Parts: sequence; C-alpha cells; structure tokens
Amino acid sequence: MNKEVIENAIRSALQPQELDIRDRSEAHAGHAGATSDGGHYELRIVSDKFDGLNPLARHRLVYAAVDGIGESIHAFALQTLTPEEAEARAQKRSPRRTISLHS
Repeated sequence: MNKEVIENAIRSALQPQELDIRDRSEAHAGHAGATSDGGHYELRIVSDKFDGLNPLARHRLVYAAVDGIGESIHAFALQTLTPEEAEARAQKRSPRRTISLHS
C-alpha cells in the first residue's frame, strides 16, 4: 500500500479541497501493524462532504473511501475538517499585526 493509492481513493470519494497524507510507519517499527509498504498514516482532509457531520461520521466516510484497498492499513490518525473549520484554524494560527498610525 502506498500513499498514492490512499490519495486516489479519498480524492475520488470526498473531493477534498485539501489533502495531506503522511506515512508514519517508520515510527512504529517493530509494531505488529508496521509492514514494509506502510501501515500507519496521518491524514488531514478538508472537504465539503464533512459539513454537518460529527467526527465519528466523518471518520466513517474516510474509512468507506478506502474500504477494499486497506489490507495494509493498520492505523489512521485523522483530522477531518470542513473548509470553514480549516479557515478558522488558519486564522487562529496567523500572527496578528498591529500598525501604528502615529506620526
């Protein structure tokens, strides 16, 4: 299993505005689910498909998208956001700038 297979399945099912997939299998070396082709992934997905859904329902959508290809997937760490939630988080991280208008 590689990231491209996961990416294609998620893009097809969820049409994400943003998708970041990181293979973290190396951090689990020696763990039962760590295989040579990967097995532990972190995903950040921003999609309109998550609108109105609670976190569990969002995760179920992701798992449904990869159903049938996931024989080598041992674990996902998921961050599932709507575009509005992603924008709100980005604004919180942006430093605020103060401009002085005094001469």
